Amino acid sequence: MGGEPSIDEIDLLRAHEYHLLALLLGRQPTAELLARLAGLEGDGSPLGQAHAALAEAAATADPAVLERAFFDLFIGIGRSELIPHASYYLTGFLHERPLVGIRQDMAALGIERAAHVHEPEDHLAILCETMAGLASGRFDAGRGSERQFFRRHLEPWAGRFFGDLEQAASTPFYRSVGTVGRLFMEIEASAFAMDVAAVSPGAERRAAG
Repeated sequence: MGGEPSIDEIDLLRAHEYHLLALLLGRQPTAELLARLAGLEGDGSPLGQAHAALAEAAATADPAVLERAFFDLFIGIGRSELIPHASYYLTGFLHERPLVGIRQDMAALGIERAAHVHEPEDHLAILCETMAGLASGRFDAGRGSERQFFRRHLEPWAGRFFGDLEQAASTPFYRSVGTVGRLFMEIEASAFAMDVAAVSPGAERRAAG
């Protein structure tokens, strides 16, 4: 068989979700992005309802208010309210062993941090963008690499970070981002756990939500 391997529709949706979280954690949203987010549609699932809440928050948000909220949450003067780095969440300090492990695994997968990105690779926005590339097939990685990367570098702490964002955010918008991220991390963790437990080597993972 020749040609490019097809990408499962659910994996494409997962890639979009990771890319969205990477955008929202990497920079303050522009008016254009808020307009796009306002068009999100949800369903009756918890994640679908969280998407609907995010759309509503985006529709009524003031970009200037969100710019300040983003600064306070993730940048700060001296220290931000939250520190979206694996090293900090797992050790209490920045630039520690988790960062080394992430760099090693990214190098093994042939993934490099973009030249314009100045945050270290354990920033959650970078990890989400890496997962987006793995889920979509943009990064040419072997079978099982996506599950391994998630279980090593996101599962131990990303859900906790998003839960903290739900509690710390002063705006409905960033509280909604926290809810979306927390629920999506729970879905991913459950789906990858099913992967491990699957008896048939050809079993396909299907994420709920």
